[in-house]
Amino acid sequence: MFFRSERLFLRPAWPEDWNAIHAAIDDEGIVRNLARAPWPYTENDARWFAGQPQDGRLPHFLITRPGAEGSALIGSIGLSEIEGEANIGYWIARAHWGQGYATEAGRAMLGLARGLGHKRLVGRHFLDNPASGLVLRRLGFRPVDERGAIFSAGRGQACPSARFEIELCAEHGDQDDSPDGGMEGRRAA
Repeated sequence: MFFRSERLFLRPAWPEDWNAIHAAIDDEGIVRNLARAPWPYTENDARWFAGQPQDGRLPHFLITRPGAEGSALIGSIGLSEIEGEANIGYWIARAHWGQGYATEAGRAMLGLARGLGHKRLVGRHFLDNPASGLVLRRLGFRPVDERGAIFSAGRGQACPSARFEIELCAEHGDQDDSPDGGMEGRRAA
């Protein structure tokens, strides 16, 4: 499964991507804001991630930016199940922060989630990572009056976090109040 947005191409990871994955995520400032990635992030961790099979209901992708010299890996985005709920997660390599890539990839992922029949998604972020909360808000997620803690493998401890959710409308006639009105998901390739 592949997905195209305005500037980005989302595709599955392949085993030969491990080196590019390692180069992009081998940054404590990124890993500390993820729940499952360990720190230090080793070459074996990258190999494991690149070799993970796709789940048809909970896909994960590399975020790439096509260019004249090929396609550069700039991050990853995917759906996972946490506590019985479909959860969106993402990371962007530091060199690409502040360019709107997480929001753009997130919009594409919301469209795909609708197409897969998900009715609701949750997103979480550590409280000391407000940029991720801003991305969730831009995508139309709403904060839930629930503060909790999520374990961060990179930090080795549970850390304060915020929980957001969004209702996805898959049928015609349902109101969609996401920032793109549900149009992004119609660009699937």
